[in-house]
Amino acid sequence: LHTGRSRNDQVALDVRLFLREQCSETLILIKKLIEALEEKGNEYADAIMPGYTHLQRAQPITFKAHLTAYTEMLTRDLGRIEDAKKRMNSSPLGSGALAGTTYPIDRGMTAEFLGFDSFTKSTLDGVADRDFCIELASALSICMVHLSRLCEEIILWCSWEFMFVELDDAFSTGSSIMPQKKNSDMAELVRGKTGRVYGDLFATLTMLKGLPLAYNKDMQEDKEGVFDAADTLDMCLDVFAPMIATMKVIPENMLLAAQKGFINATDLADYLVKK
Repeated sequence: LHTGRSRNDQVALDVRLFLREQCSETLILIKKLIEALEEKGNEYADAIMPGYTHLQRAQPITFKAHLTAYTEMLTRDLGRIEDAKKRMNSSPLGSGALAGTTYPIDRGMTAEFLGFDSFTKSTLDGVADRDFCIELASALSICMVHLSRLCEEIILWCSWEFMFVELDDAFSTGSSIMPQKKNSDMAELVRGKTGRVYGDLFATLTMLKGLPLAYNKDMQEDKEGVFDAADTLDMCLDVFAPMIATMKVIPENMLLAAQKGFINATDLADYLVKK
């Protein structure tokens, strides 16, 4: 029924409904990746490797400790997306074009029927607000940062200079001319997609920066960016969990690297100070 409604508040409503469902799907995929990292870490809980600062060998750590750093990052991503989902869960329906309606509608009833926690108090803000798009795109961008950082390390670890891990053939490709090559292409593609998601966030911010209240046609551009950011992250997460699960770890190479570079020098210095 369109009585007492405008395209403006209906579109604002639909975007919230769609992104609310999108958040739920993304949360599931992040949790799957966290599980894959935890399982791989537990499998190699005793594998000793060098910890790095400035990409220089610094102090000895375990492979599990390194992966746990990423599960912490992803856990924060869960919290950010859950927060964004909670804040977007307010119904703008009943805002009309911008000034509400003279019809005796019950905004609370429609909000409850549609699973919202509340309805927007300002009808102007109800149709003009796209903070929830920016907030979700920001949370998705931060998650992509974390995936990209892990991709960079996986690419390094797969190189002959490190040789700490080897990706399964399903997540690698060969060279077009060099038969000895095994390229970490899936990790490189995820790393590359990160810039695309950043662009989606920045485009949405730029689109909104000079808009007066209330609705403006510029706001048609809200959907393409945040939808693309969500689709891109989900695609990357969908690949990432099985890539980690099938990744071969080479603990003997990690241990060999940990035995070089004087990486227990800090512990020796602490020992001498205590004496």
